[in-house]
Amino acid sequence: MTGRKERPGAIGVRFPVRPGQGEPGDSDFGDIACEGRSGTVVSAGHAPDRGVMICLSVALLLDSPRPLLLGEQRTLSHTGIGSSFRLDFKRDREGCVSVTSKRTPVGGVRVEDLARAVLRATGELSEEGLSSLPAASGARRDYVAAVRAFRAATGMRATGA
Repeated sequence: MTGRKERPGAIGVRFPVRPGQGEPGDSDFGDIACEGRSGTVVSAGHAPDRGVMICLSVALLLDSPRPLLLGEQRTLSHTGIGSSFRLDFKRDREGCVSVTSKRTPVGGVRVEDLARAVLRATGELSEEGLSSLPAASGARRDYVAAVRAFRAATGMRATGA
């Protein structure tokens, strides 16, 4: 973010699965997109490609920020699996989290709103991509466990998964 303090706003998160990959599998590629008041960052459209192994990357993203969201940690960097796409999170004393990607500002958001945005996106991914994975899929099991743990840690519920 810039040196000035930004008022918290809304943030949007999406985890679209890339089409045309054949049979669904644990290492299917997708993208992470994050949009806020200050800008938008997306793993798609870069050279080299920054697509991520979507289910595994989202499971890791759900596991990683719990200490940040609960106030036990001030900063966090998340890099997608199989990618160089990175999101950086920094929490302030008032419970506001600024989101950037390689110094590109996305915006500031209250902790609760960030958690809601992430859970909303996991619900959409559950409907779009997860439902086609086999029940015995390791990525599916990891993803579902990460969503449950994230919900429990943040005290939030969401649809999907």
